[in-house]
Amino acid sequence: MARRVFVLDTNVLMHDPTALFRFQEHDVFIPMVVLEELDGGKKGVSEVARNVRQVSRFLDELIAGQTHEDIERGISLDQRAASAGNRGNGRDAPEASGRLFFETRPPEGELPTMLPGSKADNSILLSALALRRVFGQSEIVVVSKDINLRIKASVIGIEAEDYFNDKVLEDLDLLYTGHATLPNDFWERHADDMESWQDMGQTFYKVSGEDVADWHVNELLHFSRPNDVELITRDIEGDTALLEMADDFREGKRHVWGVHARNREQNFALNLLMDPEIDIVTLLGAAGTGKTLLTLAAALAQTLDESRYREIIMTRVTVPVGDDIGFLPGTEEEKMTPWMGALMDNLEVLTGNSGTASEWERAATNELLSNRIKIRSVNFMRGRTFLERFVILDEAQNLTPKQMKTLITRAGPGTKFVCLGNLAQIDTPYLTETSSGLTRVVDSFRNWRHAGHVTLAQGERSRLAHYASDCL
Repeated sequence: MARRVFVLDTNVLMHDPTALFRFQEHDVFIPMVVLEELDGGKKGVSEVARNVRQVSRFLDELIAGQTHEDIERGISLDQRAASAGNRGNGRDAPEASGRLFFETRPPEGELPTMLPGSKADNSILLSALALRRVFGQSEIVVVSKDINLRIKASVIGIEAEDYFNDKVLEDLDLLYTGHATLPNDFWERHADDMESWQDMGQTFYKVSGEDVADWHVNELLHFSRPNDVELITRDIEGDTALLEMADDFREGKRHVWGVHARNREQNFALNLLMDPEIDIVTLLGAAGTGKTLLTLAAALAQTLDESRYREIIMTRVTVPVGDDIGFLPGTEEEKMTPWMGALMDNLEVLTGNSGTASEWERAATNELLSNRIKIRSVNFMRGRTFLERFVILDEAQNLTPKQMKTLITRAGPGTKFVCLGNLAQIDTPYLTETSSGLTRVVDSFRNWRHAGHVTLAQGERSRLAHYASDCL
């Protein structure tokens, strides 16, 4: 492969400070206008500002002790790659063997007349054009998260790429769903090598064979036939798997806080939510699939009835759908209340406070819930530790991988984390379905014994909501 020179846009470094070290044997070029924009974005307490300050520290370490001639020849990126990977975002240390170049002199040449050089994006394009004369044998590539900049670069003949290193998957269709279909002749195929037994009222099976290679720990295995048994993979060693019969919460006396599962995925979600051995659960699905209702039912049952958890912590990312309405008055909990409308609606359904209860009953129930349910802001989670709490993180698709790590590492002993989200409703700039922190968690935890995931596909809100979801 020919050596390439990657011209980095400001938003790439704002998005991932370790991007400097993630281009392997190729060279990296930073225009002066990018340094100016980084200097303008360093103030504040947002994640972007923190990333900018980290980039500045990386650059300062790279330049330390270098002469002007060294900087013009390019600074080796090998010396800081490992430490950058360890401090950047917790991922494996990148392997960098290229060199870092800065814009040490004004670029020669001019942009086409339809692109005046006053804008920062156009200045980056001018620098990229000038590099063709400096690096005659290398391919010049502009790397940007800005779609419009990539379009303009392509129009004037400069190769442009998105920053791909932050993507967990190439395609969202590859994301783990949490369940798989067994062949209808599964029992016949494993009749000779299957062991079965009962323990503590639960039925277990041990099977071996080539089917096991495609399974994951805590994955739901089911048949295409309706009303057939459902199994959960509890352990996998080589080509041998331990399966447990899943509990059925669909009908009868088996329910969670009065809630029955209406489909296979909801039943599996309740199995995960009610399992004390599962520390983190991720539930994906469109609006109306039951993510919030099932989670709240499980939280109330295990907190109020079983006393497994001391209290319920409810939080979500405060990203508005439309224009921001400004600052909200009151305490932290009062400021978060308008953002928790979906959770409160489901609480009313679960507690019978939707209008049929008397005023005294509603007051007593609200007093009880206020003592056991706490609403907290994501902005104030850093440094906290939750002990024996049931933590519900709503709208988790709007969090970056670094923010997800910050929140999940708040969990202390006896705490269960439940992350809810819909990857089709991401409102955060520069985040996509394949780079969301929720996607990272689903993919990273899929083979851990104490984690579970399920994608809810069937809407159960109403026939109107179901039809609107399909046709609008």
